[in-house]
Amino acid sequence: MPIELENSSQSSCNESGLVSLAAFALVEMGVHPDSELSITVVDEEEMSRLHVQWMDLPGPTDVLSFPMDEVKPFSSASGPAMVGDIVLCPAFAAKAGLKHSLDHELNILTAHGVLHLLGFDHAEKDEEVAMFELQERLVRDWESST
Repeated sequence: MPIELENSSQSSCNESGLVSLAAFALVEMGVHPDSELSITVVDEEEMSRLHVQWMDLPGPTDVLSFPMDEVKPFSSASGPAMVGDIVLCPAFAAKAGLKHSLDHELNILTAHGVLHLLGFDHAEKDEEVAMFELQERLVRDWESST
C-alpha cells in the first residue's frame, strides 16, 4: 500500500509507525492494497490555516482528513484508489491533557483520519460511539501485531 508521509513540523514522531498503522487500518477495512494515502505532519500555524480554509473554524486542531476518491470499507473489488490525505498536528495534540503517550495519541488520530477518509463520521452520538470503538480496535490490533 503506497503511503507517503511528510513531516514539515518541528515535532518528532514515529513516522514509520504511522505509515504502518495507516496501511494496517486500510487493509483491515478492506481497501484495495494498491490504494494510495498521504500523511502530513504540520505545526499549529499551518494547521490553523488549513482549519480555517477547509472547515471555516478558527485555531488549530489535532487531525484533518481530505478524501480524494470515494472509497468505502470493503470496496477492494473497485480497484485501487487515491484514498486521500491526513494532516496531523502533534503540537496541538500534545496540549490535550493526554493520559497516554503522544505517540499513542498520534496512532489514534491516524486511525481516526483513515476512518474519516472511508466515510465514517461522529456527528451523531451513535456514529461517534461506533467510530471511536473502531479506531481504538484498529490501534489495539495494530499494536499487538507489531
